[in-house]
Amino acid sequence: MASLLDPDARGRVILVGAGPGDPGLLTVRAVEALRAADVVVHDGLIDSRVLEIAPADAHRISVAKRRARHTLPQDAINALIVAHVRAGSVVVRLKGGDPFIFGRGGEEVEAVRAAGLPVEVIPGVSAALGCAAEAMLPLTHRDHSSAVSFVAGQCKGLTEQDWSGLAGQGRTLVIYMGVATAEAIADKLMADGVAPDMPVAVLEKGTLPGHRAVKTLLADLGAMVMREKVASPAIIVVGEVVELSDAEDKLVAWARAAESMNG
Repeated sequence: MASLLDPDARGRVILVGAGPGDPGLLTVRAVEALRAADVVVHDGLIDSRVLEIAPADAHRISVAKRRARHTLPQDAINALIVAHVRAGSVVVRLKGGDPFIFGRGGEEVEAVRAAGLPVEVIPGVSAALGCAAEAMLPLTHRDHSSAVSFVAGQCKGLTEQDWSGLAGQGRTLVIYMGVATAEAIADKLMADGVAPDMPVAVLEKGTLPGHRAVKTLLADLGAMVMREKVASPAIIVVGEVVELSDAEDKLVAWARAAESMNG
């Protein structure tokens, strides 16, 4: 990889992947970029310790997004970045996970380039990789999975997405932003032929305080999310590799609890 553009240049953008949460998972290049920032335009789930890496006098701007409620629409975020760069600032656009995996990094690169301005992208540890590693969940495994796919659980309408062939025996499917639509996701996959007893894990708040990893079977996914009150951020992993993980088996726990109540 080339070095950080021209380290003495003003008026430039660096898209930086902040990783899944734990500041220890930042890359060295991400830390270097933050230390050079005049302006940090950041997502809402960035750990405060990551933001503190930037100089004390750097301007920090939150463009936090929540489901169906955005601080700024994407076009406004693009315009904000471009305006600060044109003013001569080194702008770090700090994004959770990796900028190019469901982070709208591609849209922001297009906007900056369309304005004729320099831009660099520093990759980050994606949520899927960070959360899976913490849960000891190998996304691929010679005996269980030779393919892995990433999809969004609420991207331009769940029913419009074609996931056929992405989940099943010998494959791993990772679903981002799927907690709110977990029941519909399970129904969609089973309708596509995925076995109802396919193992599935939900990795909640991965690498952050209060993180947990829980597992069940596909047919129970929506119900488990409700029973366990799973909250975002979380990813869903569907596949045989789930059985190799440290995730707590909530279907077994629920069944035992039901037996004891009936007993």
